[in-house]
Amino acid sequence: MASIVLAVDQGTTGTTVLAVDRRLGVRAKVNLELPQHFPRPGWVEHDLEEIWTSTVKALGKALRQAGARTGEVAAIGITNQRETTALWERRRGRPVHRAVVWQDRRTSDDCARLEAAGHEAMVRRKTGLVLDPYFSGTKIAWLLTHVKGLRERAERGELCFGTIDSFLAWRLTGGAAHVTDVSNASRTLLMDLSTLAWDPELLSLFGVPPALLPRICGSSEAVGTTRGVPGLPDGIPVAGIAGDQQAALFGQACFAPGDAKCTYGTGAFILQNTGPRPVPSQNGLLTTVAWRVGAETHYALEGSAFIAGAAVQWLRDGLGVIRRAGEVEALARSVKDSGGVVFVPALAGLGAPHWRPTARGLIAGIDRGTTAAHLARATLEGIAFQVHELAEAMRADSGVAIPTFRVDGGATQNGLLMQFQADLLGVPVERPRMVETTALGAAFLAGLGTGFWSSRDAIQKAFRVDRRFKPRMAAEEREAHLARWKRAVQLA
Repeated sequence: MASIVLAVDQGTTGTTVLAVDRRLGVRAKVNLELPQHFPRPGWVEHDLEEIWTSTVKALGKALRQAGARTGEVAAIGITNQRETTALWERRRGRPVHRAVVWQDRRTSDDCARLEAAGHEAMVRRKTGLVLDPYFSGTKIAWLLTHVKGLRERAERGELCFGTIDSFLAWRLTGGAAHVTDVSNASRTLLMDLSTLAWDPELLSLFGVPPALLPRICGSSEAVGTTRGVPGLPDGIPVAGIAGDQQAALFGQACFAPGDAKCTYGTGAFILQNTGPRPVPSQNGLLTTVAWRVGAETHYALEGSAFIAGAAVQWLRDGLGVIRRAGEVEALARSVKDSGGVVFVPALAGLGAPHWRPTARGLIAGIDRGTTAAHLARATLEGIAFQVHELAEAMRADSGVAIPTFRVDGGATQNGLLMQFQADLLGVPVERPRMVETTALGAAFLAGLGTGFWSSRDAIQKAFRVDRRFKPRMAAEEREAHLARWKRAVQLA
């Protein structure tokens, strides 16, 4: 009898698999790191075979850790780094190039040319997005233009495009399912938000042959069954797909319009459920699809900071300030404040609400007394400053103040960061007991899509707060912090 759902969370720096039982207990959690490749400054790539190998290994380890037999798996859900762009052979499934990661900035000039040609307004109206290298459309165009022979093969129907959800669904089903769900499709610059379909005018603008594209499906439906996956039996439904941030919104039980969450991972991402109609942003945010479950579609406003946890990784790997990411909090706590140092973590440009792909990281306020501890504290504060900007833009767009701030992701274990975030926002920050809400959201969607769970009530009841960070900073101090940040971000 089926007793668990497996959820694959394929992220930028690793692959996580959860095994969740019917009572929402986590029976297993396996995380495997994934290398990133940096062939040139500003370029970021992933090897699709490395992604697949990490997925297969993590699935096998999770099954063993859960003590479950293969026949006990009710369904597999997928959540993924969203805009990362993959191309592979339709016949054999072999990648034809490394995947171009969402952080990659190689198409900055292409986006600038499209904007200068007057296409920004049409793109924004149809997709809810902006012309930025972050999204998939210009990445596909770059691959078809710069890799010899790919455009001709694409036009002949020999190649498949997909974000990572599409690639994993393809591999898990032995090539039977070439699909992407509406939440991922809404991140490509190619789907019309109002029709939830690929748009001919957008395909023409970016030069993308329709034959490349996957079928757009719902976020909670069976799209195929496993076939030929090492360590798994054939016939397990692949039944839930959502982009990582939308899956986290679902996993945080943000089902009602106005509910919001922030995920602190490689980047930081705020999403607010806006209900059954898209809300255009006037303040530099994105309008996106949250999910489609059955006939019900929910939309969201989103703010994206490209660098969050990645800034701590930079302290570790780039500067050698810390040996392990977990050391940053203790180092930052060893000083009472940042000593006037402000760090703008624009290491991959600035996302919302600025959308400045050419921006670069900036450290301001250094003097002879500045230490590694001050830099560590300024790094954590820089993450929180970015999130505050996004929350303010969201309040202006939606007209709804967020009464409490639900958070998830690995960086939420950093109490100093969470307290500073609450102080800047002036509202409580709630960290759930289960911070892997991205994978949990994918599990919920897969379980709902196969009848493993009958309704969302179980999810709502399972949400538990681990810790609540209440704001305690005086208004004058908060305003002084924000003034220093605003001066610094203008220089980045």
